[in-house]
Amino acid sequence: MIEYAENKAIIAKRIARFFKTGDVVNLGIGLPTMVGNYVPEGVTVILQSENGLIGLGPAPEPGKEDKDLTNAGGMPVSIQVGGAFFDSATSFGIIRGGHVDYTVLGVLEVDQEGNLANYKIPGKMVPGMGGAMDLTTGSKIVIAATTHLEKSGASKLKRRCSLPLTAVREVNIVVTDVGFFEVMGDKFHLIEYFPPYTPEWIVAHTDADIVVREGCSACEC
Repeated sequence: MIEYAENKAIIAKRIARFFKTGDVVNLGIGLPTMVGNYVPEGVTVILQSENGLIGLGPAPEPGKEDKDLTNAGGMPVSIQVGGAFFDSATSFGIIRGGHVDYTVLGVLEVDQEGNLANYKIPGKMVPGMGGAMDLTTGSKIVIAATTHLEKSGASKLKRRCSLPLTAVREVNIVVTDVGFFEVMGDKFHLIEYFPPYTPEWIVAHTDADIVVREGCSACEC
């Protein structure tokens, strides 16, 4: 019997493999920030943060953080040679102008229509939606990054989101810690699965319609 164990690193590693040199990428707060640490050797992407940074590097080593250099989530970052700083108006001009190739967002729920919910529950000590509304409409490809199951065991992939929507029909790709999905034709298409999970396990533990794509294969990330 396969027991689910949360694994955020495998999500970040798989997402990092989508990028090619020269891509402009925005990484949302939380889990998506891990992606920058796994960009393959030889690939140089341009990481942008909506609080006014472009050209971000990996997370700084412990003890080398600069309290004045943080991403939109307030986490310490490094900056690459050639990086730049600017105001929020310029930052969102980049986003709204369609200059971001990929945005990677954490989610509370994502559904098979490509809808995204990242609002937090009122009254809870958690952040709001941030710049997600702009990023989902302005970016060329939207990737939802999330653990597959809630701590309660409920699926975060839904037939229809139950929480207020941040974006409607904007999600292209979903990567969880059990597999990589494309959103097409109002269904999740399973492209790769991450052992020890199997397509059968994924279908049984997802509250949505899943098409196991022909050629679906195991990914050893």
